[in-house]
Amino acid sequence: NIKKGQFLAPGDMKQVVNKAKEANGGADTIMVCERGASFGYNTLVSDMRSLAIMRETHCPVVFDATHSVQQPGGQGDKSGGQREHVPVLARAAVASGIAGIFMETHPDPSKALSDGPNAWPLNKMEDLLHLLVDLDKLVKKAGFAEQTLL
Repeated sequence: NIKKGQFLAPGDMKQVVNKAKEANGGADTIMVCERGASFGYNTLVSDMRSLAIMRETHCPVVFDATHSVQQPGGQGDKSGGQREHVPVLARAAVASGIAGIFMETHPDPSKALSDGPNAWPLNKMEDLLHLLVDLDKLVKKAGFAEQTLL
């Protein structure tokens, strides 16, 4: 799973994948992961177009919903986060047709040793996952209208 650098354009992942395939003998075991792009100070923005662009790598595309809401350095000596936006971004990513989703969770995010501000509470995870699975089935059944333009 290769995470796109938060400074990197999604189209640049083609070259990253090519290099990785050279290194692993061409094995078809690579996934690419979107986790937002740096925007100003202490802010990441997830551009859903990047998920479609990264599909052009011909690798499964994964969306990291919790790191996408991270605020690097946003609390001075540590990173902050906006976990309330995790479900919004997760739904949008699944609606775009991603192959997988990544989310950090914790029973009590305020006590997590790492990434607590952007972790999704464990007691809310099951409901969110059921919703995302239902949405994924609907989207993949309907197909991708944008592919009719190619």
